[in-house]
Amino acid sequence: MNGRRPGTAPTSRELAGCAARAAGMVWRSAPLHVLGYLAVTLVGAAAPVAVAWLTKTVLDSLAGRRAGELLGLAVAIAVVTTAAAAATQAAQYLRAEVDRRTAVRAKDELFAAVTRFTGLAPFESPAFLDRMRLAQQSATNPGRLVDTATSAARSAVTVAGFVGSLLLISPAFTGLVLLSAVPALLIELRLSRQRVAMLWRIGPAERREMFYAHLMSTADAAKEIRLFDLGGFLRLRMLAELRTANAARRTMDRREFAVQAGLSGASVAVAGAGLVWTIVAAGRGQLSVGDVSMFVAAVAGVQAALSVVVSAGVMAYEQLLTFHHHVAIVTAGPDLPLPRRPEPLPPLRRGIELRDVWFRYSDDHPWVLRGVDLFIPHGSTVALVGRNGGGKSTLVKLLCRFYDPTRGSILWDGVDIRDVAPETLRARIGVAFQDFVAYELSAAENIAVGDLAVAGDQARVERAARDAGVHDTVAALPHGYRTLLSREFAPDQDGEGAEGVPLSGGQWQRVALARAFLRRDRDLMILDEPSAGLDPEAEYEVHSQLATLRAGRTSVVISHRLGAVRDADRIVVLADGIVAEQGTHAALLAGGGTYARLFARQAAGYRDEIPSAGVSR
Repeated sequence: MNGRRPGTAPTSRELAGCAARAAGMVWRSAPLHVLGYLAVTLVGAAAPVAVAWLTKTVLDSLAGRRAGELLGLAVAIAVVTTAAAAATQAAQYLRAEVDRRTAVRAKDELFAAVTRFTGLAPFESPAFLDRMRLAQQSATNPGRLVDTATSAARSAVTVAGFVGSLLLISPAFTGLVLLSAVPALLIELRLSRQRVAMLWRIGPAERREMFYAHLMSTADAAKEIRLFDLGGFLRLRMLAELRTANAARRTMDRREFAVQAGLSGASVAVAGAGLVWTIVAAGRGQLSVGDVSMFVAAVAGVQAALSVVVSAGVMAYEQLLTFHHHVAIVTAGPDLPLPRRPEPLPPLRRGIELRDVWFRYSDDHPWVLRGVDLFIPHGSTVALVGRNGGGKSTLVKLLCRFYDPTRGSILWDGVDIRDVAPETLRARIGVAFQDFVAYELSAAENIAVGDLAVAGDQARVERAARDAGVHDTVAALPHGYRTLLSREFAPDQDGEGAEGVPLSGGQWQRVALARAFLRRDRDLMILDEPSAGLDPEAEYEVHSQLATLRAGRTSVVISHRLGAVRDADRIVVLADGIVAEQGTHAALLAGGGTYARLFARQAAGYRDEIPSAGVSR
């Protein structure tokens, strides 16, 4: 998509670009909230340093018996601590609001980019699906990048304040404390890269785990799981994938624990050495009680703040590595070549020609179509038949330009469809796919998705339903066309109201046909197994209605039921990726080839042998 393998670590320049993009996204989402968050962050950062200095002054005043200063110092400490507490609460609210607003923008940006992919190849790529999973994770909480950045900034301000205090007491020790943070930062960055790489490696296992969990918790597979007693089998598969992912996470956690323990030990050693030096110096009269208090607070504050700076920096780095997947998707170029100057697509008048079309899904896959030459005349119905795997559905994908031919071309009245904007081509096509989608929407919406431009035209929606023979079924539902066709969601957000109604397979098939019939006036109608879930009588009605609705228009029908397409103007037999034969039903039967053999086998299943009279049984 962007010339880089999805599992390859991004460069420093790419990460800098991701950071700039994330910052811009957060700022555009909630500018006032970001300013407020920065303000309260500065208050929270300055408060510990101020309290430490006020405490030092109080102790020195007590030691010097300057009681008159204590009331003012106590009030100042109370004011500072109260402001720090208020800033903490305000920061929590502002951070949450920034996260919410940025998450909306990030998710909108991500899925807007996904819907811009014109073909199907990305969605059939495991690497893209893994990248999409990580991109969605980053899109759910992109504001954390700002959170970690402000945490680092707050800690940096605290470090600066305490370092200034330490410098007054011991410049040498100040340098030692600061240098001790450098190895920690380098080690943590290395661990962060390892953690992100681990998340990428376990991506397939986590997707399989979610797949098995989804199977066991939805109605789609409930019948087979119970009839075949697959619950235990699927549960063990799910747990195996979960254990695989957990093992990788556990190994990473143990490595981080060992490193963190070592770093903590080093910090304690540095702090302990500084404390010993301070006490000895105070005993010699070189430092006051307030200096000792300030030193202890400063060392602890610097180490804690440096730890936060390192952790925040590492967390930001890790989040940038994840956010990089988001950026890679939203900035990806088109998955199919788009014409620089799209050709206009004239109304179909002559026909559609496939000229020496070869196709395979990748260089590692076998050829699905091998040199197909086919002409679909305008105003005719062409039926594509043949065994499974012959290339029929792939040919439909090429006609819709979900893929481009590996070699050859497809011409629409002489215009190569690669020279036409995909949305222009698809606006001229009505289609009912074999693997249609049963949307968790109302009945009216399930039909209207076929042409959202007429979604508000109830008369058009109902006419399409009548054409598909499903109007009476929908009208009889509890709320008619407003009935939710699902039992997974309640119609109302509060969960009240009538439950949704599931349809049978054949009823869903008719709803899918209604979507296609909503585009009845388009130049090309494609029906991929339009009657696969219908009974013989319903199948006859659908094909009769199609013949009436599409009279004089161009249609392509795919069916394994040869009797349903015998009246097509032309029947094309695809076998092993080539056009084995084509012609009318009568001509193909007379030819005695593949079609005649397949038709005879199907027809034999509808004939009973009648025993001869007088034959003993």
